[in-house]
Amino acid sequence: MKNLMIASLFFVASLSFADGHTDSEKDVLEAVSAYFDARNDQDWKEAVKYESKGGTYNTNSDGSFHKPLIKQTAASWAASNQGGTLNIYYPEAIQLSDDVVFVRFYYEGMTEVNGETSPYRTRVTMNWVKEGGNWFVKTQHYSPASYGGVHVPQASDFSDE
Repeated sequence: MKNLMIASLFFVASLSFADGHTDSEKDVLEAVSAYFDARNDQDWKEAVKYESKGGTYNTNSDGSFHKPLIKQTAASWAASNQGGTLNIYYPEAIQLSDDVVFVRFYYEGMTEVNGETSPYRTRVTMNWVKEGGNWFVKTQHYSPASYGGVHVPQASDFSDE
């Protein structure tokens, strides 16, 4: 009977970890989705709700230098003239500590800046931090993922180690 109880507890515990994500990772992935939905909808008031109240550190995919700490507002988002429809692909979340989750994904679609539409494809890494019990983006790094010819393979690209 004791062995049956231990086996049952192990089975129930394994179900709670079956998808490989902690509760924090799941919560952050939901926040990432909501944040980028708001950005696609150009609902800037909603988008800034997901950014750290202390500001964010960003690096854009346009090749410019790292940006200084910025406290984005709905008005500053609206003034950026960004639009289009972009989608998240293959999001991953990795909890680094109790209050930090690292996220990475591909971000692709059509972007519109100042009325000009063009294809957009980038890799994104973010750090989400827990502030006051909720998750907020603290860092964002966008690096261009060109449509070919820019990657020189390394032996480690083909290794499982």
